[in-house]
Amino acid sequence: MTQDTLLVMSGIDKAFAGVPALRGASLHVGYGEVHALIGQNGAGKSTLLKILTGAYRKDNGTITFHGRSVDFSSPKQSQQGGIATIYQEVNLVRLQTVSENVLLGHEPRRFGVIDWRATHAKARRILRGINVEIDVTQPLENYSLAVQQMVAIARALALNARLVVMDEPTSSLDDREVETLFRVIRQLRDQGVSVIFVSHRLDELYTVCSHITVMRDGQTVHQGELSHLGKLQLVSSMLGRNAQDVVQEGRTGFERARPGDDVILDAQLLERAPRVHGVNLQVRRREVVGLAGLLGSGRTETARTVFAAEPPRGGEVRFKNRVVRWKTPHDAIRDGVAFSGEDRKQDGIIPDWSVRENLTLALLPRLTRAGIVNRAAQQRVVEKFARRLNVRCASYDQPIRELSGGNQQKVLLARWLCMNPDLLILDEPTRGIDVGAKAEIQRLISELAGEGLGVLMISSELEELIEGCHRVTVLRDGRPVASLQEGDLSESRVLSAMAHDAHQPTLESDAHEGQHHAGHD
Repeated sequence: MTQDTLLVMSGIDKAFAGVPALRGASLHVGYGEVHALIGQNGAGKSTLLKILTGAYRKDNGTITFHGRSVDFSSPKQSQQGGIATIYQEVNLVRLQTVSENVLLGHEPRRFGVIDWRATHAKARRILRGINVEIDVTQPLENYSLAVQQMVAIARALALNARLVVMDEPTSSLDDREVETLFRVIRQLRDQGVSVIFVSHRLDELYTVCSHITVMRDGQTVHQGELSHLGKLQLVSSMLGRNAQDVVQEGRTGFERARPGDDVILDAQLLERAPRVHGVNLQVRRREVVGLAGLLGSGRTETARTVFAAEPPRGGEVRFKNRVVRWKTPHDAIRDGVAFSGEDRKQDGIIPDWSVRENLTLALLPRLTRAGIVNRAAQQRVVEKFARRLNVRCASYDQPIRELSGGNQQKVLLARWLCMNPDLLILDEPTRGIDVGAKAEIQRLISELAGEGLGVLMISSELEELIEGCHRVTVLRDGRPVASLQEGDLSESRVLSAMAHDAHQPTLESDAHEGQHHAGHD
């Protein structure tokens, strides 16, 4: 640690129920530094920040803050120690006044009671320091989310915070409000206050940050100055790919069925704020179309919009050659769409139910008469699809929670296949399963497409998209930035589209761009 370093987290380990979430993670932040912290979903950045701010206790490792060893046991203790956190959803009291929010618990008092005149004056002075002029006597709810974030920053300043953690602070702001936030961040920097900035928008990182920490699989995989890291190298680091190798790689793959001419899904100019903007998608029979992009790019939101889980607010969806205006997923399912979400434990399986019950859950209305399930018909369905997908279990009455992740995923696929869909939407179908089961599911997806299904697949693993898809659409900040056909698919092209919104640059020009966009005014 040097005299210029405010925060040093080293060798941080954390496990939940024996499953490692952090393994030797580290984070170094200097005084007056705007530091980007990034990583894909599950990379460990949220766990690391919760340990820093006292929401979680670390298992191993050391934390040094402002020259002293710390181990905060609660968020309140970390706040008292000089760390303020501003969340994506502002955690202030909206019914109270601006002044009360800025100085909550620290109001000036006179003769033991709050001196409201002094409180309002002090709140105005702090807000004026970041160029915010508002009526501090008004309830906070009267102001926009952008102003509420400014109030949260003012509260951090009122508490003499030396470090402000901002978790996705721009996710709900328009361009003008983002510029205002960035101006305030620069003011904090110039006053010697450090900022940890969590965002998935690469352009924002290069605009406002000077240093960066990249996390992957619970470990810190890169730390340093952002000006030394080009966008392609940054994305490669997040995804665990070597940028030089990616540029040199061509595309290898296995034989896939040739897509039919019959277009099942044709979505044009889909809109669903704040994460879906002008997205076009086409899926034909016997075709696997991939959706690629970093976390926050709008992949899942696009899929949910197609499925009517979040119906579009603009654009048109044609399904099997007719315009559809589905209002609910039930409408989409009825017409022949199936959707398997990315979090099977949260949105998929019912852990204590049997394999039989989980597999036939969506089909139950067709298997039920007068409220009674036709067990013989149910058994035939379960045997057919469990055998078809090679589900390994002791019996079909075994609780699904006792199965491996790969077999749970197969049961979820079987649940939808027994509905005989025309379009299968898969969000991270191989996440959290072992290598053998992953390969089995990849082969199964290819086989299903070959039998006539159209498949729309989201995956964070580029290799999975390159090897398994006929086409890949790349999203960035909710917008399509590339559509790569089978002959043009390669990791380097997909990575380049994720990073640059343009054609693939050389690594030298990429590094030069990183220097040009470094986080200084």
